[in-house]
Amino acid sequence: MTFDHTIMMQIILALGGLGLFLYGMRLMGEGLELAAGANLRTLLEKLTTNRFLGAIVGIVVTAIIQSSTAVSVMCVGFVNASIMNLSQAMGVIMGATIGTTVTSVLLSIQISDYAPIAIFIGAFMVVLSKKNNTKYIGQIIAGFGILFFGMTTMSSNLKPLASSDQFSSIITSVSNPFVGIIFGIAFAAFIQSSSAAVGVLQALGAAGALALPDAVYMVYGIHIGACITAVISSIGATKAAKRTALSYVLFTTFGTLIFTFLSMFTPFDAFIQKVTENVPFQISLVHIISSIVATLVLLPLEGAIIKLACIIIPGDEEAEMEASRLKFVDERMLKTPPFAVSQITKEIERMGRLSRKNFERSMDAFINQDEKLIAEVEANEEVIDYLNMAITNYLVKLNGLNLEDSDRLKIGSYYHVVSDMERIGDHAENICELAQNLIRKEETFSPGALEEVTNMRSLVENIIDDSLKMFKASHVDPKMIDLVSNTEEEIDEKTAEYKDNHIERLSNGTCNATVGTLFMELLTNLERIADHSTNIAFSMYPKTGKVKLEKQQA
Repeated sequence: MTFDHTIMMQIILALGGLGLFLYGMRLMGEGLELAAGANLRTLLEKLTTNRFLGAIVGIVVTAIIQSSTAVSVMCVGFVNASIMNLSQAMGVIMGATIGTTVTSVLLSIQISDYAPIAIFIGAFMVVLSKKNNTKYIGQIIAGFGILFFGMTTMSSNLKPLASSDQFSSIITSVSNPFVGIIFGIAFAAFIQSSSAAVGVLQALGAAGALALPDAVYMVYGIHIGACITAVISSIGATKAAKRTALSYVLFTTFGTLIFTFLSMFTPFDAFIQKVTENVPFQISLVHIISSIVATLVLLPLEGAIIKLACIIIPGDEEAEMEASRLKFVDERMLKTPPFAVSQITKEIERMGRLSRKNFERSMDAFINQDEKLIAEVEANEEVIDYLNMAITNYLVKLNGLNLEDSDRLKIGSYYHVVSDMERIGDHAENICELAQNLIRKEETFSPGALEEVTNMRSLVENIIDDSLKMFKASHVDPKMIDLVSNTEEEIDEKTAEYKDNHIERLSNGTCNATVGTLFMELLTNLERIADHSTNIAFSMYPKTGKVKLEKQQA
């Protein structure tokens, strides 16, 4: 009875250790990702079509966030959003398989005695710090400690398995290449992390319950199993995104086949065992060598792998995305908040360009009385309205995640920016309604009125362009602040002046009452567009903008 109770407690403790290990790995990875968010964005911005540079980026990014699964899912999302092409994504994914091996190296080092200290320091920083960035560093340290504490707890309570006949028979069965690979695929797919799956094998090795010859095929299977999350994330995505996930599966499958034959017909395992007697490090070396060699061998063959994926998933690429759709962001990117913030910024910039284009078309439609342009503005306004709703919903989801302090401030300002851009589109639509009235009543403006309209249009276009430039720059530029403020002040002065001029034209009979009403409404819309543009300009630094506006009003 006592023996059964002891065994049961060891099983419970081993499971608890596994839970701590998995949680610690996730905590550390999320902390690394959040703390290094800006650097990750910079790396992606430097990504080119060069497959080798893409592989280097994949190695670095994965080494930072310690999750090839997150990187592969992110790449599928980027291809789905047309931010990357399939070739770029495959370069990054191939590099990610190397970057994820860093964790196995750390786990093979005997530093578990210091795990409680790391947990204490990290938890102390998370609980007491008021700055998010400091909390993220604390999260990394605490996650690192919890990971090793879980590893120690798991391996120490798995030691009885080393003398268990039943467990030995199970291990003997998985030493069969086919069974071992299948087990590795299923295990990695279940816990959705190749690093964690290899870590569990290392814990069994540390407990003396698993030798390298029994683990090697499971390691190869784990490489394939790590693809499952990317495959799932491609469901319902574009054809290019599905091909990205399939190319990832093909890459890992070919790599697994290469090393399966290598282990079956060469003394590869014996060579690793001669290098070190430390079983966890032996497992780590197999993980590292198989990942690096597979990438080096298959990276030059990336084109062939992509062609095979295109054969398996046939058909032409989908037509260009419908306009009424988010182009730069994807639900999958919410798994990596720093990337999502960067991409939603691009989506808002796109909305700003659409609003600017709609204003330009509406003014052309008004001046030239062009009904075709009016129809284009109405169609484009539907896209702007959709983006307003979709971006706002995405911002709400993003705001609920862990973000850097600077990114959280951005998200707060983005709500207002999107609203102001949508209002610019509304005023452009109002101008088209005024144009329709002119066309319907067959009225025209006097030369003096048209000249004033042209002058106002030029000023408003300038303030929109400068405001969008300030938003994109996302930093305080005193010269740009003065430029926007002065233009906005000039527009207010011109609005008052032109209204007085038009009243005079009405008085001397140069313009009639119908045209006079339309002119006044046009000036009001132009002034409102300038106001919304000024809001966008000062959105990233409201305090500076508020001081500037107060000086104007004084």
